[in-house]
Amino acid sequence: MIKKLLLIGLVFSMWTSATAQQQDLKLWYEQPATIWTDALPVGNGRLGGMVFGRPQEELIHLNEETLWSGGPANLNPNPQAPDYLPQIREALFKEDYKTAAELCRKLQGLYTQSYMPLGDLIIKHNFTSEPTAYYRDLDIATATALTRFTVNGTEYTREILASAPDQIMVIRLRSSKKGQLTFSASTKSQLRFKNVAAGKQELVMHGEAPSHVEPSYVNSPNPVVYDAADKCKGMRYELRLKAKHKDGKVSVNEAGLHVNGATEVVLYISMATSFNGFDTCPDKDGKDESALAQAYLNKAFAKSFDAIKKAHIADYQQFFNRVTFSLNHNPAVNKPTLERLMRYTDGADDPALESLYFQYGRYLLISSSREGGIPANLQGIWNPHLRAPWSSNFTTNINAQMNYWPAEMANLSEMHRPFLELIGQTAKTGRATAKNFYNANGWAVHHNSDIWATSNPVGNLGDGDPMWANWSLGSPWLSQHLWEHYSFTGDKAFLKNTAYPLMKEAALFCLDWLVEDKNGYLVTAPSSSPENMFITETGQKGIISVATTMDMSIIWDLFTNLMEASEVLGTDEDFRNMIAEKRDKLYPLQIGKKGNLQEWFKDWEDEDPQHRHVSHLFGLHPGRQISPIHTPEFAQAARKTLERRGDEGTGWSIAWKINFWARLHDGNHAYKLIRNLLHLTGLEGTEYAKGGGSYSNLFCAHPPFQIDGNFGGIAGMGEMMLQSHAGFLHLLPAMPDTWKDGKITGLRARGGVEVDMEWKDNKLLWVSFKSTAGTTTTTKVRYGDKTIDLQLKPGQVKKLKGNLEG
Repeated sequence: MIKKLLLIGLVFSMWTSATAQQQDLKLWYEQPATIWTDALPVGNGRLGGMVFGRPQEELIHLNEETLWSGGPANLNPNPQAPDYLPQIREALFKEDYKTAAELCRKLQGLYTQSYMPLGDLIIKHNFTSEPTAYYRDLDIATATALTRFTVNGTEYTREILASAPDQIMVIRLRSSKKGQLTFSASTKSQLRFKNVAAGKQELVMHGEAPSHVEPSYVNSPNPVVYDAADKCKGMRYELRLKAKHKDGKVSVNEAGLHVNGATEVVLYISMATSFNGFDTCPDKDGKDESALAQAYLNKAFAKSFDAIKKAHIADYQQFFNRVTFSLNHNPAVNKPTLERLMRYTDGADDPALESLYFQYGRYLLISSSREGGIPANLQGIWNPHLRAPWSSNFTTNINAQMNYWPAEMANLSEMHRPFLELIGQTAKTGRATAKNFYNANGWAVHHNSDIWATSNPVGNLGDGDPMWANWSLGSPWLSQHLWEHYSFTGDKAFLKNTAYPLMKEAALFCLDWLVEDKNGYLVTAPSSSPENMFITETGQKGIISVATTMDMSIIWDLFTNLMEASEVLGTDEDFRNMIAEKRDKLYPLQIGKKGNLQEWFKDWEDEDPQHRHVSHLFGLHPGRQISPIHTPEFAQAARKTLERRGDEGTGWSIAWKINFWARLHDGNHAYKLIRNLLHLTGLEGTEYAKGGGSYSNLFCAHPPFQIDGNFGGIAGMGEMMLQSHAGFLHLLPAMPDTWKDGKITGLRARGGVEVDMEWKDNKLLWVSFKSTAGTTTTTKVRYGDKTIDLQLKPGQVKKLKGNLEG
């Protein structure tokens, strides 16, 4: 083991390690990042940076959340599409699945656009000897990153943060000896760009995003297009870099900003784009990105680094500090994060690493999704690629939703709101999609969306594989988030004015999408189970059928939520009754001959039995149709399905399975998958090189990096400690044996309840409930086999013993 660790250390660095005390809420390392997934993320929701911590030539990848290719979506790219829906349904009811799949290509529209990298900041020194005493960290308690090292007896530090109050990124560089800071700071981009000097201390990079970028999985001779004649010209962007110094000299030219002989320098980095809304051309009708970037810079530059940092920490901690979490008393481990991950992957226990991972996920959500902004995409806000994996878009058949599973439970409801805003925007384009593609009412969203709220079936008019491109039930799944936001917050105004109208329109689409089969059941046709393939009883492989379990479960979920919303609001009784009748006619859940929950309309075999998607368990999670308490037979079938699927998979798939096993109240199996999710991967030239799991910076590996695995993983950890979807608050429903002692404060439950609790020797010691709703909350609480009634007045706190007695 020692030899292996020494070998890894040689792979990563030649620097002498510093003695550093590990703290519960820090990721820290004894070597700089060599690849992007070693770098440490900072963000304020809008601005993102990946900090490599390189002494000689620091590299910081920069992103701005609105910098995407393209412009407003074409709402009717395939006018002939509605002609094919009747033909597809005719083929399906004849069980001609091959013809149906081929015809589905006729229903496809255009691909989404891609999230763009803004550029790189390079800080270059001319050190004459190797650094020693190297250390870097990310403190998620304060949302700051630090790099520290010594050269020729001088200690150098770099501290970086992305401030939400000041909408600026700042870097403070210091030397322990006077006048030892001599460096140049330059910027570049993979996009069109130009650097110019502005005054004596400011560098400006301005440029333009492409008007179109093909997805990374599409082979194209010209995948990145500027100035496309048939499209809106790409959006503009600007970066402004300015230095504030106490001594030394600063000069600037097109090559960069140059510092000579300083002791302390603060770099202010401002970024903005011309994005002006999902339905507005960012070129001819875009915002003035230069004026925006200049205004952010001018306001922040008038403040000291310490003042910006103080406001930044106060703003960040108002969200982060709502939840505390310790496992087995978070025993201190005085080892760098990389070494801890190695040991953990090799089987060592590290409960403090698990609680750190939970809080790191909350850090990432706060840092990539702020009110008034754009939701976290497949990579959050951190993307270095010109053609990002899967366009770094909003993949709405699981991944975009997974990003927000922990938002309400982990007490970050405000971070949910950008996603709720996007849902409203996709409803606007989705109305056109429903009408133009299917002659249907309501709104429809398919497999992918983007900053332009694209909602059509993707595939470039027939190039996409129908197993994913034609999946059509994005609007009812997205609508679940509208209901969940109300369920956790009790915000009736939101339910009445925003959630209910959008949910109802999604139901109108579903009502038009459903057709009656020969047995009188309502089914979806065409229907897929993303992104899997079936084998019929005759050996025919297929991807499109009718009434997949996922489809029927999503619609059941929407109809159920809509009925409850109608009752809460005391409105729309006739519509509620009609929806109830339709729900009763939905094709029901089926248990197959192997005891598993059927994925398809018939009890067919899977082409890939260990497929990463387990879409047919939607009713178990994130839905509430299946429960060990209310529907034990279907819960057992879900368990059988998971056993057949196996515990392997991509990072986000493992994360989803943690939630499934938690909902089945099997904490030990859920914990096994947590260990799989924290399996170290991505270290080239080592035994930790491949597979799903976690990179050295704790980003989740699909591979490649997808942030939904981080968010889905911590949602699953929350589900292990508290569940509230089944009509009651369930305390510690899926606790693993290894989490013997623990304490968590600030978890949120449906009904507007905040929960603190502590357990010892796997038994609940005490629990505290606080009402966060504006009205009296009445619910049931369950722990083990005991259930009690709980009533809380607005703002009231009740603390009970572990036996649920006062």
